[in-house]
Amino acid sequence: MKNFMDKDFLLSNEISKKLYHDFSSNMPIIDYHCHINPQEIAEDKKFENITQVWLGGDHYKWRQMRSNGVEEKYITGDATDREKFQKWAETLEKAIGNPLYHWSHLELQRYFGFYGNLNGDTAEEVWNICNEKLKTMSARSIMKDSNVELICTTDDPIDDLKYHIAIKEDETFDIKVLPTWRPDKAIAIEKVDFVDYIAKLSEVSEIEINSFDTWKQAITKRIEFFNEVGCRISDHGLLYIPYVEADEKTVDEIFKKRLDGEILTENEELQYKTACMLYCGAEYRRLGWAMQLHFGVTRDNNTKMFNKLGVDTGFDGIYNRVSIDQLSSYLNALNKEDNLPKTILYSLNPVDNAAIGTLIGCFQEAGVCGKIQQGSAWWFNDHKTGMIEQMTSLANLGLLGNFIGMLTDSRSFLSYTRHEYFRRIMCELIGGWVANGEYPNDEKVLERMIKNISHDNALNYFGF
Repeated sequence: MKNFMDKDFLLSNEISKKLYHDFSSNMPIIDYHCHINPQEIAEDKKFENITQVWLGGDHYKWRQMRSNGVEEKYITGDATDREKFQKWAETLEKAIGNPLYHWSHLELQRYFGFYGNLNGDTAEEVWNICNEKLKTMSARSIMKDSNVELICTTDDPIDDLKYHIAIKEDETFDIKVLPTWRPDKAIAIEKVDFVDYIAKLSEVSEIEINSFDTWKQAITKRIEFFNEVGCRISDHGLLYIPYVEADEKTVDEIFKKRLDGEILTENEELQYKTACMLYCGAEYRRLGWAMQLHFGVTRDNNTKMFNKLGVDTGFDGIYNRVSIDQLSSYLNALNKEDNLPKTILYSLNPVDNAAIGTLIGCFQEAGVCGKIQQGSAWWFNDHKTGMIEQMTSLANLGLLGNFIGMLTDSRSFLSYTRHEYFRRIMCELIGGWVANGEYPNDEKVLERMIKNISHDNALNYFGF
């Protein structure tokens, strides 16, 4: 029997162990998609206790605490931080097979030197160990100790990016913190606050937005501002990627109707969104950005709790009717005009793995390795089984060697161990194929592949 989460955790053969320990483990981290608050980096935030850094904003953990029957006061309510930590510890011991169990214990090992197991009985011991250690830790020190080279945050077009600028100008901090362009609110024409948002976009861009043409002017102005600050990636979160054609005049009429407070049909909403996505895609291509497309999420399923707590509090799920044909039509429309940027496709539904794997092969481009990517196993899929399935499908249908690897998609400074978790699983998968005689045991080739997937592919793909 193997020891619990020892140095060879998730590594079952000598080849996998070598791939991880010799080639992957020490590679720097490029976390190209996260939700870290750049203000906390700029101000080098310190945390009073483990609950603040571990449970604040972490809807992954919140979901499991609710599944354990924990009252909301101990999750997002007014219970003390110590009480909240206790409830999480009591929940965690039941999370066998859940990635949160592994992530949590990797974080306890790497950042706090605790190699036992956290449960209701050990909560007090762990609470004291972590809090003592946190006295010497800060946002920046955690990033440095994690071997982070670069992160990309997630930022709205109306953001002034002042914290990114401050970090960039701070010569005492050498980790790059770049913005990511996330224009969902400018595209979500069906939302009740859409008109109010357009007014804010108009103010920030200093362009009076009263037509679709002026919308495009404002978007371009903000994109170019983001580009000046260092942005190289966009990100879109949609139920599915729409493609319903409409001419410019029709789109303009739809936009003006919405500004006038009129109710749109579903088809009109899709026509507008399609026009927005086509325009944005062309702008990304012009500037050499990569475009991330996240789709397949049903948001805020529990309206009672949504009304009480708001968005991003743990009540989202998987959409099961993603339109791959519309996604294909969208990519094709951009490609026909030579407007298709580097694109990363993430579906929350693992059923879409094969469809994405075949689709990315349709739009590759000479001179660009893996121009169209299948993104890493995302959100509800970033567990051991999900990562193996995603990489296996990508290997079966494409070139795993061109894969740009892992991201945290997290709001926590302790989440960088997710890169370790991914790298161990990746090395075990590839090492298993080698051990089974399905790929040659060529150390030079394997070293290059493992380092590429761990770090170098992302560095080259995004042009950081």
